[in-house]
Amino acid sequence: MAVTTFAAPLLPGKTTAWRSAVAELTGARREEYIQARHNLGITREVASLQQTPHGDFVVVFIEADDVSGILQKIIDATDPFHTWFNEAFLKDCHGIDGSTPVPPTNETLVDLL
Repeated sequence: MAVTTFAAPLLPGKTTAWRSAVAELTGARREEYIQARHNLGITREVASLQQTPHGDFVVVFIEADDVSGILQKIIDATDPFHTWFNEAFLKDCHGIDGSTPVPPTNETLVDLL
């Protein structure tokens, strides 16, 4: 399995909205989430809130058979779950709407254990 990690800044004042979307994701939409991610080949995803003096960030770990371009694949997905996810998380909380290129996949420099 390949892995990737990235940090996505939250828009100012959007931490509460992010937490609310996480509650929906892990509650009422949990099964949709798991199925939608499996459909993209994602086998594990971890998202952590990192609060810093420079603003809040979501630190994400994704494991999949192929992680190259995984964020673009999520943005491009048109199933009902990803349509909701892209609006609730990417657009509302992070300001990512697919109209600009996403950053390239990170370069992993240490993966020892």
